[in-house]
Amino acid sequence: MIPYGKQDISKADLEAVSKALSGDWLTQGPTINQFETAMAEKVNAKFASAVNSATSALHIACMALDVGAGDWVWTSPNSFAASSNCALYCGADVDFVDINPETFNMCPDKLEEKLIQAKKDNKLPKVVIPVHFSGQSCDMEKIHQLSKEFSFRIIEDASHAVGATYKGEPVGNCKYSDIAVFSFHPVKMLTTLEGGLALTNDQKLHNRLMLGRSHGIEVDEKQFQGPCDGPWHKEQQLLGYNYRMTDVQCALGLSQLDRLDSFVAKRREVVTNYEKLLAELPIKLPKLEADMNSSWHLYVIRTKDQNRKKVFENLRANGIGVQVHYMPIYKHHYYVQRYGEMSLPGMEDYYSRCISIPIYTKLTLEDQETVASKLSEALKQNS
Repeated sequence: MIPYGKQDISKADLEAVSKALSGDWLTQGPTINQFETAMAEKVNAKFASAVNSATSALHIACMALDVGAGDWVWTSPNSFAASSNCALYCGADVDFVDINPETFNMCPDKLEEKLIQAKKDNKLPKVVIPVHFSGQSCDMEKIHQLSKEFSFRIIEDASHAVGATYKGEPVGNCKYSDIAVFSFHPVKMLTTLEGGLALTNDQKLHNRLMLGRSHGIEVDEKQFQGPCDGPWHKEQQLLGYNYRMTDVQCALGLSQLDRLDSFVAKRREVVTNYEKLLAELPIKLPKLEADMNSSWHLYVIRTKDQNRKKVFENLRANGIGVQVHYMPIYKHHYYVQRYGEMSLPGMEDYYSRCISIPIYTKLTLEDQETVASKLSEALKQNS
């Protein structure tokens, strides 16, 4: 089976992890700070908070922005459920904005239409969470402009977009958002096993993110709000969680970060190969917008005549580990039970035809030729 995604672990990665395991700190030590500093510098953000998953990062990002009961948070339906669950964790409600049919990202025009109506209904969102699907940034400048007009905050779910750029600048720099979130799951651009990161340029938000990830407990006496009993004193200031990342994971992350640029370059090489190999097939290939440089976490094709299920099953049966990204979040049973049936035309059309085919750094040209051949056969058999 050729999987749709796979990690790339080197000898240097193994040595870094071994060194961390042999050191004095397995968790809550100096390597975490080193990884946070390195990641913030890589994307030109001021602050970074490493956590045990991107889901946790999204949750504490909502907490830091005071999302709570009575609030609305809007996001893309074309994402993993964590992009909306994070708001539900805080007691808020969730709604979805339809996607651009070419980029599969939140459509700024649809967002504006929805905001205009929501203002009339007095149901404007407190936070909007654009998702940089497959590694291509949303149109953040337009979304940021709308945030000023309609007074909402922005969390970028950049889980797919480590190493991507928008208008020549690194995704994650928070130029057009309050907080940006990365994922370091094994199939992403770099891995810490599981893991995530919340980035911001706002000192107060960073402080809240750091509290949120570690039980809400402050250890710096200068930040205490009440009396200090002695050098052992710690002060819980909010209801936080144990979302910390370990030093061992951060050691792996630092080692992987050294190869991030080469990882992304290799994924772009894979994309170039696919564009040649698949050019004559009756499918639609992903489109990269101007001023965007995707990290290509996913490579999603679309069948033209909505025969996706048969093609998918044929490919799986012939050793190609395809996947579907994503079923609309609003179609999950939990969301249907909570909000009722929902349908967004752009998302529905995309979902009926999308297939993610293999893309990862160790995917060979021979593997890609096999994928292309098997895909061609599957399309012919199910035309």
